[in-house]
Amino acid sequence: MPYSLAIFDLDGTLADSFPWFRRTINDVADRFGFRRVADEDVEGLRHASTREILSRLEVPLWKLPAIVRHGRRLKRKAAAEISLFGGIETMLRTLTENGVQLALVTSDSEANAREKLGKAAALFTHFDCSASVFGKPAKFRRVIRRAGVEPGKVIAIGDEVRDIEAARAVGIACGAVCWGYAAPAALRALGPDHVFERVEEIADTVCRNRRVG
Repeated sequence: MPYSLAIFDLDGTLADSFPWFRRTINDVADRFGFRRVADEDVEGLRHASTREILSRLEVPLWKLPAIVRHGRRLKRKAAAEISLFGGIETMLRTLTENGVQLALVTSDSEANAREKLGKAAALFTHFDCSASVFGKPAKFRRVIRRAGVEPGKVIAIGDEVRDIEAARAVGIACGAVCWGYAAPAALRALGPDHVFERVEEIADTVCRNRRVG
């Protein structure tokens, strides 16, 4: 089936926010009382699922909403420090020129997302932001309904284990990028439909599927 809708994650997929995250996470840990992240912890956490990460850092689930809200405020203040990965705008433009609708589903706020995307925000037809940590499946379903596209023609593209899990939960294809938060090996182990090692591979794969379909 050709893809008619591509749903993107933001942080670690389109925006290079991991360096900012590393600079910020321990201040957040101190504020909310969970375990700090040492340099030697990072690689192990990149191979873990979201639930495993929360468990290892001893993050109480009841604190998650407040932690996420605080993170959004910090990102807003640090917007100038977070840029798109190279080639992202060209890739997104290529998709839209080939008839693919673009949607953004992220735990960040829509205002933060639009600021990070800059001019590329105009390429997106659908925004469904401020998702909870495990709330992406519901967001995916809502975007798919709004777009009027069959699930078989939708691909979700992200950089974390939970992005793959969310896509599987709603019966859509999933693509994993290798330049984000999760380690490529952790993503490959889940068998996503597509693994992207370079930004330009996204447009090549999605548009090729449209031509074949």
